[in-house]
Amino acid sequence: MADPSQKTEAPPGVPPSGPQPTPRRTSRASWLFGIGVLILAAGAGFYWYEHSGAATAASAASAALPPPQVTVAAPLQHDIVEWDEYTGQFSAVDYVEVRARVSGYIESIHFQDGQFVKKGDLLVVIDPRPFDIALKSAQAQLEQAKAQLDVAKRQLDRFSKMRQNDIVAATEYDERFAQVSVASASVAADEAAVQQAELDLEFTHVTAPISGRIGRKEVTEGNLVTGGSNGNTTLLSTIVSLDPIYLDFDMSETDYLAYQRASVAGKMQAMQPTAGDPVAVYAHLVDEDKWTLTGNLTFVDNRVDRETGTIRARAVFPNRNMLITPGQFGYVRVPGSPSYQATLVPDSAILTDQARKIVMAVGADGTVMPKIIRPGPFYEELGLRIVRSGLEPTDQIIINGLMRARPGAKVAPTPGKIEPMPGTLQPQLP
Repeated sequence: MADPSQKTEAPPGVPPSGPQPTPRRTSRASWLFGIGVLILAAGAGFYWYEHSGAATAASAASAALPPPQVTVAAPLQHDIVEWDEYTGQFSAVDYVEVRARVSGYIESIHFQDGQFVKKGDLLVVIDPRPFDIALKSAQAQLEQAKAQLDVAKRQLDRFSKMRQNDIVAATEYDERFAQVSVASASVAADEAAVQQAELDLEFTHVTAPISGRIGRKEVTEGNLVTGGSNGNTTLLSTIVSLDPIYLDFDMSETDYLAYQRASVAGKMQAMQPTAGDPVAVYAHLVDEDKWTLTGNLTFVDNRVDRETGTIRARAVFPNRNMLITPGQFGYVRVPGSPSYQATLVPDSAILTDQARKIVMAVGADGTVMPKIIRPGPFYEELGLRIVRSGLEPTDQIIINGLMRARPGAKVAPTPGKIEPMPGTLQPQLP
């Protein structure tokens, strides 16, 4: 019997009998991993091909496009005078409170509220009868005093002759001489009383002390008014003059000091005006955009208000059409610099880069170059912005097509010109 532990070999060409071993799973995993790597490599190659081709096409297309068209011009050089603007309030050159100068009842009123009156026009009549009686009484007293003076003078003449003949004593002559002096003084006092009575009678007819527009009636007919000089007189109305008219405004201490320094340096007229050399100023009302009023600076105060840090100034303007009323507000401008040649550009050519203001300049090769500038105030007469620094007169800046320009890029510049735009309202820089 054969030993089962011994293996029998199969003859050549005959497959072995019995159970066979299973294939290893690692071979299949390696095969699948290789297929995945091939797929990823193929996808990456396709992606690189597509994008490199698109970029090449884009580069070719951009190389084929011409540079954008822009309009360039040199900054405008113009002789200007800068102006400082202030808000002021109009006031009357002459203002009068019409008050009763004698006491009595109002008999009649001869003006309408708000009408224009001329100097000397009758306004109010206070009952004159008591004052007429007082005048007649004073005149009678005067006549009595004159009669007494005449008698005293005749007696003095007789005593003078008698004294020459030594008929009367010297004391009696002196008494007659004193009586003449007393009578003369009485006449003078009564003459003054008559003048006062005449003046009081004249004051019963209240007339306009100035020409202008009168206000409303403060009292009506039949009311008792108080006159005199004790300060408690009755107010009847007010009158303000209208032509010419004042415009009062306040300027800061800094502005006033700048004017003073420029005046001392001989660059500007002094702010303290003189009769022969007035400083021209301009103004307009709150509903106007143009400077329609031309006047002269007539007064600058002699001290700076220490509470507000401002100094009061005043200009006078004609008001022939009576359009302006005292109390209205207006805007005034005064010369803020001597005449000088300024560099000006339109506001549309100025861009904001964070806290800086820039313009886009174009070089000789068409390259866009940003230039930092320091802008000044808007010059309304030309409708342009003053540039303090940062630009040269030969610079070519973009004034049209600014949105198509990029720093460092090429553009196709077309020559243009900066034209003044007078009357343009002042815009605000962004």
